[in-house]
Amino acid sequence: MPPSRTEQLMQHLRDLQATSGDVEAAAIVSVDGLSMASALPSGIEEDRVSAMSAAMLSLGERIASELTRGELEQVNVKGADGYVILTAIGEEAVLTVLARKGAKLGLILLDVTRAVDALEEIV
Repeated sequence: MPPSRTEQLMQHLRDLQATSGDVEAAAIVSVDGLSMASALPSGIEEDRVSAMSAAMLSLGERIASELTRGELEQVNVKGADGYVILTAIGEEAVLTVLARKGAKLGLILLDVTRAVDALEEIV
């Protein structure tokens, strides 16, 4: 029996984390703010990540549109302890990645782009 859609999404999240040791966590969220799959540490609430991811993506889309920057591809947040990278997966979902402070951002962005390309086939 082929893997379910959820199992496929989870496998891509695990692969992303395995590819880069600097990726601490990842989640796939619908644009409505509902969790589709996640690989988050125990201290992070899945529902909060889902809601915030959808809100940030929506705000990023509005900013890109209002400031004539074209279609939104990604929102990056840099904090004192690391990065949050939100990337649209088609028009229905967003990939949220948490990366460590000092991470090689170029490599992570390359891995995220590859993951999104694969996830677009599933979502």
